[in-house]
Amino acid sequence: MKQLRLSGVIRKTNKIAAKVGVLTGIYVIMSYSSVAQDKLYGNAFSLNDVKVTGGILKHAQDLNIEVLLKYDVDRLLAGYRKEAGLPAKSKIYPNWEGLDGHVGGHYLTALAMNYASTGNQECKRRMDYMIAELKACMNANGKLNPDWAVGYIGAVPGGTALWPKIKAGDIAPIWKYWVPWYNVHKMYAGLRDAWMYGGSAEARNLFLSFCDWAVNITGGLSDAQMESMLGSEHGGMNEVLADAYQMTHDDRYLKAAKRFSHREFLEPLSKGIDNLDNKHANTQVPKAVGFERVGELSNDTQYKRAGAFFWETVTGNRSLAFGGNSRREFFPSVPFYREYISDVEGPESCNTYNMLKLSQGLFRLSPDAKYMDFYERALYNHILSTQHPQHGGYVYFTPARPRHYRVYSAPNEAMWCCVGSGMENHGKYGEQIYTHGRDSLFLNLFIASELNWKQKAMKLKQETLFPDEARTKLSVVSGAGKFTLMVRYPSWVKEGALKILVNGKQITYQQKPSSYIAINRQWKKGDVVLIDLPMHTTVEQMPNVPEYIAIMHGPLLLGAKTGIENIRGLIADDGRWSHIAHGEKLPVNQAPVIVSGRVEDISQKLVPVKGKPLQFTFARNLNVVNNADLVLEPFFRIHDSRYMMYWMALTPVQYNNYMDSIAHAEKEKLELEKRTVDFVAPGEQQPEVDHQMQSERSRKGNAHNQAFREASGGGYFSYSLATNKHTDLALRVRYWGSEGGNKSFDIYIDDQKLITENLNNKWNRFNMVDVEYAIPANMLAGKDYVRVKFQASGPNTAGPVYYLRLVKPKK
Repeated sequence: MKQLRLSGVIRKTNKIAAKVGVLTGIYVIMSYSSVAQDKLYGNAFSLNDVKVTGGILKHAQDLNIEVLLKYDVDRLLAGYRKEAGLPAKSKIYPNWEGLDGHVGGHYLTALAMNYASTGNQECKRRMDYMIAELKACMNANGKLNPDWAVGYIGAVPGGTALWPKIKAGDIAPIWKYWVPWYNVHKMYAGLRDAWMYGGSAEARNLFLSFCDWAVNITGGLSDAQMESMLGSEHGGMNEVLADAYQMTHDDRYLKAAKRFSHREFLEPLSKGIDNLDNKHANTQVPKAVGFERVGELSNDTQYKRAGAFFWETVTGNRSLAFGGNSRREFFPSVPFYREYISDVEGPESCNTYNMLKLSQGLFRLSPDAKYMDFYERALYNHILSTQHPQHGGYVYFTPARPRHYRVYSAPNEAMWCCVGSGMENHGKYGEQIYTHGRDSLFLNLFIASELNWKQKAMKLKQETLFPDEARTKLSVVSGAGKFTLMVRYPSWVKEGALKILVNGKQITYQQKPSSYIAINRQWKKGDVVLIDLPMHTTVEQMPNVPEYIAIMHGPLLLGAKTGIENIRGLIADDGRWSHIAHGEKLPVNQAPVIVSGRVEDISQKLVPVKGKPLQFTFARNLNVVNNADLVLEPFFRIHDSRYMMYWMALTPVQYNNYMDSIAHAEKEKLELEKRTVDFVAPGEQQPEVDHQMQSERSRKGNAHNQAFREASGGGYFSYSLATNKHTDLALRVRYWGSEGGNKSFDIYIDDQKLITENLNNKWNRFNMVDVEYAIPANMLAGKDYVRVKFQASGPNTAGPVYYLRLVKPKK
């Protein structure tokens, strides 16, 4: 397909007055000025010009507004007022303490998006209220700390101690805080979006003042200091500063955006080198979003290549069939992809939220259908599936483990990062259905919707029940004009199977799947385009775990409900780890197994359920062990249940030889899980935060395809672990079996020494070794938590430690 050069459009001010029904009542859309979405993104239609009109996505959008309006705005703003020294109006949310304010930024974005998408006036009222409150906080910050806080709008707990030190060139304290730049980035994005989607000029002023603050607070740091500081998760700071550059054409912002671009990843990615193994996934995805954005605005090929290659390697090598990536929030190395099957902390929703943003950005640079193929897959299978269709709760982890389940948030509780991004996800379904470039209109997604193309003075309507019906109808409702309609030919439609009729006349084409078909003509009111999109069933192997397959029908992942036993914690409370589905892990070896001579044959052995669109059963001539009459259906429709997403598929010979060894290994794993009271993976960001890590002269790293932590020079590291009031526990520690050098250290339980350990030439084995140290009952009596500390002395090193558990005795 010939590449199109995209251009921006300066929209004229418009006023809209209409009546629409939105959930809690009838709202009148009052007059408001043009928003700026199409000024930042040259190929975009403003959300208020694209209305989702029906189907599952309209339901999700409406339900999401209902949920948003249950949140307490003053509680979301409480941290901002506290840090600004203003009197409290409400209590701070208790969950995820240390990230106060991060959901507030997401919430502001969500209000702006949903106002733009639906005209909901309560979203507008709350958006304006937040902006007024944030302006008061910014003014108070400037008066309270004029030497460093002019323009600052943040809720980072204790930020008044952190930011002056960073301005003075001392970046060391940042590691004692929970990702402060990530935290403030959410409000940067919220203010930008209140302007871009919500049309607020005041939000624009606050956003640019906040950007000035970031430029000033980091202006005295050397490049080396910036690079070191960027080792702490910082969200998409490079992206928002690049946006400030586009809004103002002030080179200071572009320079700052480049300084906030982590060269540890920018440089290898720009050379086509994947250095993502064992890296925290959602720390890296926003960096790549920013790389793309900087490249887009500066035409810097290094940044462009880095963003594009990141997308290629993550979607091509590191994503599961439903579009999500990461396990326990990290990109696994090849030997550990199997943990997608064993672990319950599967792909994180925030990762896919950001991968969709990256896909949009890359599509602006080069409107290639592959970006929209991924966008559609991730949208339906991951994003849509992370909203509960009745109560609207959001999902953090989506386990791929056979027969596990997901848990959901509740309003005003469980203020996770994926609650924040979830608030946004369902308000912007109209954003990528249509895009434009020069005189071309791209039909990217098959979603019931209406488009008001003001530049052409034309209105178009798309009518479809997709995905329940594999067809769509696009009509010109009003106006006339010449343009090229670019119809996406999805990768999941077979070659030659796509059918397009314009006013009843079939269009001929030469394009293959994953492309666009151009229809250039003079369009007029009453023209109708009918598009047939026949789906077929395929199978996809899990990356690096070929014996596990996913079953796809068109772009949809098919799953199956497998039961509701012990799905505890289904709606999460404010518990620190309530976002994880802690119910019993059912044995993997007892899950359904497909036994087939050829994996390719499985896709031909699904039988449609009569009268139930997109539901299937396995054919009788397909051997499915532990089948239990399972019904396959779109994964996004599976809720409040254990499920199958990936299926073990073996040949008869493999089945006979393989299952006994799997059963033995699974028994050992589950026995250890049942003994485990609490655990932490040293060196992994989230588990260390969850367990209140303290450290001095300590470092984390990766070796033998696993993360570790160690301390030296008299340093230490420690974690708070729950005892659940048990007094008969052991400390189980994982080490590498062939350590040398000065590896002698003390292990403490609170302030009492448990043991002195020396790893130097202790085992001489080239594998991991798990050691259990019995803990005396008097060290545990009456305690809900204990602090486990690894203390180095003199020139010795404490560790490396690869995994840590408190376990009950073996039975």
